[in-house]
Amino acid sequence: MSPDVLNSLFSLLIGFALAGALTSGYQAMANQPAGFALLQQGVAPMTFAAVPFLVFAAPFIIMRNTVRGRKIEKRRAEFVMLATVLAGFWSMMCGTVFLRLLEITGLFA
Repeated sequence: MSPDVLNSLFSLLIGFALAGALTSGYQAMANQPAGFALLQQGVAPMTFAAVPFLVFAAPFIIMRNTVRGRKIEKRRAEFVMLATVLAGFWSMMCGTVFLRLLEITGLFA
């Protein structure tokens, strides 16, 4: 494998791990699963605080909703595949940003 492919794979995995950790932490603290409904609370400081959280937690939320939609609503496989690709790309971008932040702070070489 080339170093670029390995770096992209590592970013993808870090992005999904970060998203899962964020949503699990939210669920442990709020006693409800995280979702995009956090943005529907109107103009409030809580809504603005939810935006950065959802940016990094979105891949996990998308995949959770996709898997549940496939089981419960019998969604078509094409939609599941499209959502998986979207969540994977989003995860890779979030993982890249997170790794760059770690590099900037000196915690990761």
